[in-house]
Order: sequence, then structure tokens, then C-alpha cells
Amino acid sequence: MDESVTKIHVTKVLSSAMIVDLIDKYPNLSEITCSPSVYNRTSKNYIGALQQLDIEVNKEYNWGAKSRTNGIEKTVLNLAKKGLTAREISRKLDININRVYYLLRKNKEDIRFDNYKRKNNHSEVRILKDEGFSAKEISQKLDIPLRSVYYILNKK
Repeated sequence: MDESVTKIHVTKVLSSAMIVDLIDKYPNLSEITCSPSVYNRTSKNYIGALQQLDIEVNKEYNWGAKSRTNGIEKTVLNLAKKGLTAREISRKLDININRVYYLLRKNKEDIRFDNYKRKNNHSEVRILKDEGFSAKEISQKLDIPLRSVYYILNKK
């Protein structure tokens, strides 16, 4: 017996046995909600009898899955815009890293995380190329393979 409950939502058509069980289980019941389809299939006599007992039966739409984000979406977006990596956001908010990526995709935020370490400094290679050095000279100066220099320069 739960005396603190005054409102419940049912997903099955109300029957006399179900009404008696509900009144026994919830003595302070004042409102029963159900979907429109359940309400339409419930006998008007049962609804009238419940109204005489000061228990209202109302239609309520409870369709679809409830959001599990708990308002964390905005926090994830703000942290991502501040420049934190997905892993840092994950650790800070104590959520799974895949959840971070999911929330960003869900909000159509195209935030790219640059969280891989480059073996060679791409900006330095481009700066040397702009200064007029050839690919072979850049390769010798930075002590990196010539093929890597060409890769960096051709990458857009």
C-alpha cells in the first residue's frame, strides 16, 4: 500500500478487478491517466463510478521513449566549443566517449577533434615550402622522408 501516490498512468483497459486493485494499492488516488486508445476502450460505467469516488480518469499522451540526456547535451556542446577533446569531455562529465560523439552528432555540430598526434610538423613543412625551399631541401632540413614531405604538401 502506497499512500503517497495520488496519480498513476495505466496502459491497459480498466476493468472492475483492476480498479479494485488500484484503490487497494493506492488509497489516496485522485487521478488515473491513460492513452486515448485505452480511454476509448474503457467502459463509461467504470469512468462514472471512479468519478463518484472522486477519482478522475484523463487522457494523457505518453508516447515515445524519454530522453536520457538529462540536460547534458548543452554541457557537452559548450565544452567541445571551448576546445576540449572528446576524451577530456568524457572524463570530466563521467560519461562514455561514444556518448559524447553521439550527442555532438545528434545536435548536428560538426566539431572535429584533432586528437591524434602527428609524426611530423605539417605547419613547419608548409612554412618552409612558402619560403621557397624544395621538397628535397625540406626533407633534409627537417630530417623526414621525402615521401612524407610530398604527402603533407599535397594534402588539402
